[in-house]
Amino acid sequence: MDCMTTELLGKSMIGWSRSEGSEVFAHAVQPGSGAQLEPAYVCATDEEVERALSLASFAFGDYSQRSGKERASFLRAIADGIEMVIEDIVARGQLETALPEPRLRGESGRTTGQLRMFADLIEEGSWVDARIEHAQPDRQPLPKPDLRSMQRPLGPVAVFCAANFPLAYSVAGGDTASALAAGCPVTVIAHEAHPGCAEIIGHVVQKVAQQCGMPEGVFSLLYGGGPKVGQAVVRHPIIQAVGFTGSRAGGSALMEIAARREQPIPVFAEMSSINPVIFLKGALARGEKALVEAFFVSLTLGVGQFCTNPGLVFLEEGSGDAFLTMLKDLVEASSAGLMLHAGICENYKKTTEATAAANGVEILAACKTHVGADEAAPVVFQVDIEDFIANPNLQAEMFGPATLVVRGSIEKIHEAVTRLEGQLTASIHGTDEELAANADLVAALQGRAGRLICNGFPTGVEVCSSMVHGGPFPATSDGRTTSVGPLAILRFTRPVAWQGFPNAVLPAELQEGNPLGIQRYEV
Repeated sequence: MDCMTTELLGKSMIGWSRSEGSEVFAHAVQPGSGAQLEPAYVCATDEEVERALSLASFAFGDYSQRSGKERASFLRAIADGIEMVIEDIVARGQLETALPEPRLRGESGRTTGQLRMFADLIEEGSWVDARIEHAQPDRQPLPKPDLRSMQRPLGPVAVFCAANFPLAYSVAGGDTASALAAGCPVTVIAHEAHPGCAEIIGHVVQKVAQQCGMPEGVFSLLYGGGPKVGQAVVRHPIIQAVGFTGSRAGGSALMEIAARREQPIPVFAEMSSINPVIFLKGALARGEKALVEAFFVSLTLGVGQFCTNPGLVFLEEGSGDAFLTMLKDLVEASSAGLMLHAGICENYKKTTEATAAANGVEILAACKTHVGADEAAPVVFQVDIEDFIANPNLQAEMFGPATLVVRGSIEKIHEAVTRLEGQLTASIHGTDEELAANADLVAALQGRAGRLICNGFPTGVEVCSSMVHGGPFPATSDGRTTSVGPLAILRFTRPVAWQGFPNAVLPAELQEGNPLGIQRYEV
């Protein structure tokens, strides 16, 4: 495949062409040094945004009718193309994000794995949930018509790249992969923190789309950021859904824009989560040292820059003294780490300072080493459970290696859980007997989170059919969905029914004789 792997042009990709704009949007900035990286990235003009979306609209009529097999070949070819430019991704990614080489290679593998997972899903075909109910003309008192239904693509989709995942939640990440799999053209809005990574991946998708004979407009990549270009894209009547991973403020702003449109559209936003972890007495008695070490790894993994970072800990009163002492030792002996970019680092400092200033909050442990530019240091706060319950602001996400420890009776912990905002995950550690005795607490956690974890920690999201990466607001904008796993495709589809149509006019998935051989509900 003929892929650009070295020269970065700094231009948006409008279908098969490149932007002609001249207004500089951003330079990538190297974390730590603050050095600007070339090239300068140019903002897409209003006319180019309009052209990209017009192309997406025209592409939808063609692409949405392509077979699952054709779209699967397209997705697999994108995965192959990404693997061909992995060395360029790693080199540019380290400059733009300070992520280590193993993380970038691992995230690249997750990105290609997701693309191939959706390819397998749509090639097999049963995901469309085909339902067939044959006519009963002699039914009394009224005849029953022939009715058949299945999932169909919504239309062109806007996808916003995430700051903390330059690959897996960005240009060809999970939102893009699931939307393309569903049959929806995608317009991607690049993130200013890693525009070079976006360009490398975007060029792969653009070239592969041409080589696979896809319609122009099936993919575009726009520079200009959320406030300027992204909001204009979401307002545009051609866009039918939005995928977003980022801050609560950013996701809420997009939700408001989408709701105010003449035709409101869904925004599937993953936003804010503090991922509570509960330690019951029996779990601590089994071995606090192992628990502390595992918790510390989860807390500081990737400098805490994961949406599943454990930002809240509940300990039963009368337990956990040794746990906290060991945690204090680990934190004080730790080192600060470079964050992905200055904006994330500044936000971490603001949120941890706000927590430290809250009523009743004390610093239990803090890293003692020097903290350099764009670096974040681990910190553990503690507060009495009554103060925690009384102050909803203590539920604010501290995006980084920080956590808040809350101690109280099991009854008060239960009360606090019922007052939590929606979460991506909730973890509980205990013996089998404790878990059975506290079934009501587990049920309360179920009401607040999309994924429950027993005797484990939240970081690490397995990409598989059973995964739910979602949760009640503000973890996501729609707690009925997941952004990870095959079920993510359903965000970009809607059910359509055909009544009384001749067999030859029906989609192949609904025709008599089941020509695709897929699993169907049929009566």
